[in-house]
Amino acid sequence: MSTILNVLHVVGAVFIIGPMAILPMSAMRSLRAGRASEVAALAKSTQVFSLLSLVVAVLGFGALGMSDPADHFSFTTPWILISVIMYAVALLVSLFQVVPAMRRASAQLRVSSPSAAATPTGSDNGYAAIAAGSGIVSLLLVVVVVLMVWKP
Repeated sequence: MSTILNVLHVVGAVFIIGPMAILPMSAMRSLRAGRASEVAALAKSTQVFSLLSLVVAVLGFGALGMSDPADHFSFTTPWILISVIMYAVALLVSLFQVVPAMRRASAQLRVSSPSAAATPTGSDNGYAAIAAGSGIVSLLLVVVVVLMVWKP
């Protein structure tokens, strides 16, 4: 059963957390192109994948609970605790900074001319907030992956 949970945890990380990190980058391309409906759809998708990533966390806790006692893994094992904290920060940044910035950018594109809103510089169209937030989320998730594989 432990192997099944580990496999589900890794598959979930690839197919759920991967899009959570990558979709905002597609939104930045759509924002530059002035496509408001695409930015809005990507904001919704990012929110859904971010919330679904909680399933991956639950599977990880299940795998932790079923791990071999000889490994001495617990929630207080430093690399596990650091990974959980970094994932939680990434989730919060995604849900409370990146997704709202994408929604605001989409709304702004709808009310402004496409040529004025399509440039990432100049007026504050949310591009920088999306870029910074998604960059932080991606960096945090990469560190989580490194910790999960390395197990220092």
